Amino acid sequence: MMRKKILVVLTSVEKYPNLKRATGLWLAEAVHFVKKVEEAGYEVDYVSPAGGYTPIDPHSLAMADDTDWDWYHDKAFMNRLGATLKPIDINPDDYIAIYFSGGHGVIWDFPDNEALQSISRKIYENGGYVSSVCHGAAGLLNIKLSDGSLLVKGKKVTGFSNEEEKLAELDQYVPFLTETELINRGAVYQKATEPWAVFAVQDERLISGQNPASGAAVAELLIKTLERSDD
Repeated sequence: MMRKKILVVLTSVEKYPNLKRATGLWLAEAVHFVKKVEEAGYEVDYVSPAGGYTPIDPHSLAMADDTDWDWYHDKAFMNRLGATLKPIDINPDDYIAIYFSGGHGVIWDFPDNEALQSISRKIYENGGYVSSVCHGAAGLLNIKLSDGSLLVKGKKVTGFSNEEEKLAELDQYVPFLTETELINRGAVYQKATEPWAVFAVQDERLISGQNPASGAAVAELLIKTLERSDD
């Protein structure tokens, strides 16, 4: 069976609209997921709401590990972050999964992006997987299936917790809290017992991770399931 590609969604938002503070992709949330799926033999494409350049949240570099720095030094990878596809460039039939990465910027450009919702719906209804990490769950909030139901309704899902948002001292500056909005849409929200702990949850073909530490865990659940379905 030909292995289809995985689509990684990145933010186009480089600054908090209401603060003199940069935002963008939380680098580890792309790196740790992509590293795992590429090592498992999957190709990755990058898309963002505006296409083109993806800003990187400088706070994510302050907390980067050795793997993140290796990728940050990799010109080929960084050039791809500088030249992401637009949603209009995407044929959903090419992908077995979509992954919404995080960083606070996504709160502003993921939830209402109908093109990304349509791509996600088609991948899911083709038998593929929808996944996210941390604030990337904002991209899941308004995905509707063809029958009009919300994708997350009644499903186990995780994302950046209200407690983590308060600990990050950004709860006052975001237009909504990810955990609250998932619950508002009927999701069965789950989280780790401690903030910042690695945590990922799968409900059939919906896979989500809680926080910046959880990108690799999402990839592992996805790979395991794809390998089972390949058998």
